[in-house]
Amino acid sequence: MRHGMKSALMGVAVAALAATGATAEVESTDPIKLTLHDWSGQLINTQIMGAILEEAGYNIEYVQADYIAQFAGLKTGDLTLAMEIWATTGQEALDEATGTGKVENVGETGLQAIEEWWYPSYMVEKCPGLPDWQALKACSAEFATAETAPKGRYVGGPVTWGGFDDERVKALGLDFEVVHAGTDAALFAELESAYQRQAPIILWIYDPHWAPAKYDGAFVDFPPYSAECYADASVGVNPDLAYDCGKPRGPIWKAAWSGMAEKWPGAHAAVQAYTIGNAEMSAMVAAVDLDGESIEDVVDAWMDANESRWTGWIGQ
Repeated sequence: MRHGMKSALMGVAVAALAATGATAEVESTDPIKLTLHDWSGQLINTQIMGAILEEAGYNIEYVQADYIAQFAGLKTGDLTLAMEIWATTGQEALDEATGTGKVENVGETGLQAIEEWWYPSYMVEKCPGLPDWQALKACSAEFATAETAPKGRYVGGPVTWGGFDDERVKALGLDFEVVHAGTDAALFAELESAYQRQAPIILWIYDPHWAPAKYDGAFVDFPPYSAECYADASVGVNPDLAYDCGKPRGPIWKAAWSGMAEKWPGAHAAVQAYTIGNAEMSAMVAAVDLDGESIEDVVDAWMDANESRWTGWIGQ
């Protein structure tokens, strides 16, 4: 699911931005409503798509929405397009929504997602069995804080991201307390603070993001994910509980209200054609989170540098 936003960016996130003047070719001047969430990569991805559609003449509106709860709006058409549904945390919700026929999976963004427990390399000295998850059973106390001792502390993402970390801890018998960060920014502030002090930490990290490149560390190797592991308690290392495996990995999808293709076929085609890579997205997130650039400036720079790409997507 994600990335340290400045307060100014929150203002952008909740603002509705209309395109300037729809062209004659646009099938409808009604606003195409794109969802915004709480991490920089999603805001960048969404506003690039919005900028492309604006260039094609469409009326664009951005709507702040909860990551999982947004599917209710996509089903009714009150929301039109979600640009980042991560296979790691959103696949079940996406599959349920598309199963109703009211939401369409519009294809891959081109981004490949990893979201998992991550530890800095300096923790291997204190927990030498890593990255094997079973090492955490023997060394959970090495990750303890004053608030969680004797249990280890795992810093999870905001509760709205899903991810089943509380269930995973219970199913795998890990002596850890899950402490959910309130925001994306708080999650990475925890990492920065611990890393500077070489203090114990294990936390939710995701890629594409700048953190796996900036910090030396690794993801924990949990039992491999399977849909059955999540759905059937009898499957996996714990015969009594589900979620006794790692998180899935896979594409970041685009999801749309099923009426989009009929109402705005040109925009729908552009959304289908849109692709972006992990490396370029991670670089843009770093520009915002680490270098202090505004999302608008980063999006504008991408649009200027990639005009030949996106003009092809809108058929110009």
